Amino acid sequence: MGANFSSYDGDSAALGPWLGDIPEGCVALAFRDASFADFIWESKLPLNYKFIVEKALGDASVAELGKRDVYAALCRPNLFDNETKEIWLDKRTGGVCLAISSKALRITGIDDRRYWNHIATKESRFHTVAYLQQIWWLEVEGDIDFQFPHGTYSVFFRLYLGRSSKKLGRRVCKTEHIHGWDIKPVKFQLTTSDGQHAESHSHLDNPGHWVLYHAGNFVSKNSNDLMNIKFSLSQIDCTHTKGGLCVDSVLICNSNARKEL
Repeated sequence: MGANFSSYDGDSAALGPWLGDIPEGCVALAFRDASFADFIWESKLPLNYKFIVEKALGDASVAELGKRDVYAALCRPNLFDNETKEIWLDKRTGGVCLAISSKALRITGIDDRRYWNHIATKESRFHTVAYLQQIWWLEVEGDIDFQFPHGTYSVFFRLYLGRSSKKLGRRVCKTEHIHGWDIKPVKFQLTTSDGQHAESHSHLDNPGHWVLYHAGNFVSKNSNDLMNIKFSLSQIDCTHTKGGLCVDSVLICNSNARKEL
């Protein structure tokens, strides 16, 4: 079938230099420079990344940062709004994730120490949770205005039955205040400014473990639209009291990134 390519015996210099002829240091430098190219990293960023940068990095100027630096910064958790909210990009999916602290939520009776306390814990990204001892009327509400990149998003409440503590260096769960959650389910809701609504019901269970309770999903159709999301959990059957609940945060994440939470 003709001569094998490896048997070519012409003037190899006429073919010009091969990659192997270039000094190793030059090759490494070329690849390093290419890795900083804006077009590579911009493709990994949401279309409305400038809005997200303004929220996450405050006064940092996008013009002063390369796209690689912007991407690296957004993949780290970034606190904003007096450190009551946090935002980051999921590296695997590129999806946007938000966390909203219990301190940014409206909680019925939160200022009455007979019912609620703010307790410090390392088990929260915000280092504090709202702990319910006992109450008749449970209602927790919140909202956020945000430009969500195009996609489907899930809303979760991160809750814990009991009160975590350490004993002899081991994590234990205090359960003395847990009651009332097996009688009636908790209702979770979300609504959006463009008319979307979701609702779910769940009995709270699994004491001693943090659980993500799914309130529902919504869809963002335009990355540049400012959307208001309202969310709540409630159990307002006043025939019985309920207690022993830690409310940590609300999580809003692109549905493709939910397994990473």
